[in-house]
Amino acid sequence: MSYVDVAVIPVPEDKVEAYKKMARTAGKYWIKHGALHYYECMGDDVPQGKVTDFARSVKCKEGETLGVSVVITRNRKHRDEVMKKVMSDPGLAASMKEMPFDGKRMIFGGFKPFVDLAGGDPAKA
Repeated sequence: MSYVDVAVIPVPEDKVEAYKKMARTAGKYWIKHGALHYYECMGDDVPQGKVTDFARSVKCKEGETLGVSVVITRNRKHRDEVMKKVMSDPGLAASMKEMPFDGKRMIFGGFKPFVDLAGGDPAKA
């Protein structure tokens, strides 16, 4: 079964286009080094909770929105191999010199799926 890496990122609204450009570049490196799928998403329907929520998880400030990154690999071993290649790629490092967000507030982690179902392509819905 696959392995899923997820990151939640506070993105200043005036830097959304720079974030999208950075994400498109990063995605090419993830795919180049073996990731099966790479998704970047911008918050669209992210409700405020009473106790916690996505925005609070990264201390989102006024004037910021949320980006979510999802990378799919074959399994944990494959993910670790891909991650090592991605993180040591000098081309990616050069393109990431100026991040359009506060990386200290980004949260991320790797997750092992226990249910894996597929339907139609959501992009064609």
